[in-house]
Amino acid sequence: MSGAGHNSGVDAHGVARDQLRAFVERIERLDEEAKARNDDRKDVYGEAKSMGFDTKILKRVIAIRRQDRDQRLEEEAILKTYMQALGMIDLPPGED
Repeated sequence: MSGAGHNSGVDAHGVARDQLRAFVERIERLDEEAKARNDDRKDVYGEAKSMGFDTKILKRVIAIRRQDRDQRLEEEAILKTYMQALGMIDLPPGED
């Protein structure tokens, strides 16, 4: 029975239990922190909504602010082109 009674912290499949437990506990803590942040974010959106702000647009503004300026300008230009092509917005004078 070599090693049968010896508890080295490694199970029969070679898994280091203490390391595994530490990783699982760290991930669980991070998940709890993320949930708390998400709850806080919902509270802020609720407060903004109660003050008359459109939360859908607020979320869009935040997403736009995260973008790189050049990427945002390129996407806006393409969006404008598509919208003009579909007749959703008028062409500026002299561009028809």
